[in-house]
Amino acid sequence: MVRQRYGQHFLIDSSVACREVAYAGLSKKDVVLEIGPGKGIITRLLAQQAKQVIAIEIDPLLIKGLQPTLPDNVSLLHADACCVDFQTLPRFTKIVSNLPFQISSPITFKFLATSFSKAILIYQKDFAQRLVASPGTKEYSRLTVGVAYKASCRILEEVPRVCFSPQPSIDSCIVELVPFQTPRFSLENEEFFFDVTKQLFTHRRKKIRHTIKAIYGPFEQLPYLEKRVEQLTPAQIGMLSNQLYRMIKN
Repeated sequence: MVRQRYGQHFLIDSSVACREVAYAGLSKKDVVLEIGPGKGIITRLLAQQAKQVIAIEIDPLLIKGLQPTLPDNVSLLHADACCVDFQTLPRFTKIVSNLPFQISSPITFKFLATSFSKAILIYQKDFAQRLVASPGTKEYSRLTVGVAYKASCRILEEVPRVCFSPQPSIDSCIVELVPFQTPRFSLENEEFFFDVTKQLFTHRRKKIRHTIKAIYGPFEQLPYLEKRVEQLTPAQIGMLSNQLYRMIKN
């Protein structure tokens, strides 16, 4: 029986699984992190090509089914990935996962706070489109900006909903994330940048002037005050954040 309390949509198309693993470009030097191995369709492919696989699964019934079937180079952890301190794990070089849809945003930012060379991830299509959206589009969001600061991101292919069981309501995408060695632009304070970005996108249809004044105060010397946040590039939002932070600090 399929249990839905963890938001599971199991990948059942072996050709999609093979392509996802191929995109990662694995070698026997790689240690791979997988979130939500489910029934192990991706896990077993990873184990064939990587030195080690660290698979984190929250569902105890899936853990019970997986344990006797996985190769010796797979470390299976029964845990909530959102609560695991990744620093306590063996150092992983790559991430390959069919992510549980309900944790897509928090786990992505958790990935980007760690060190790895490449992630190949399956997301719902609407989430993937937000990751790669351009300024001025309805998909452009604080998720876009936050990820663009940390990594390059591209959609590799769309995956039809029929490739999953139970079948989700929309299609999915395989996405590549490659972290920058240094962030895309410099920031005075990262936490402040993410707060400013959140506030501006919460009021995305307002001119920036009105949101800044309501939240931070009447800073008239800032750039872009007559624009809306959806018109700014991530780097421009970073510039705005830096100038506002300096004004508040002084």
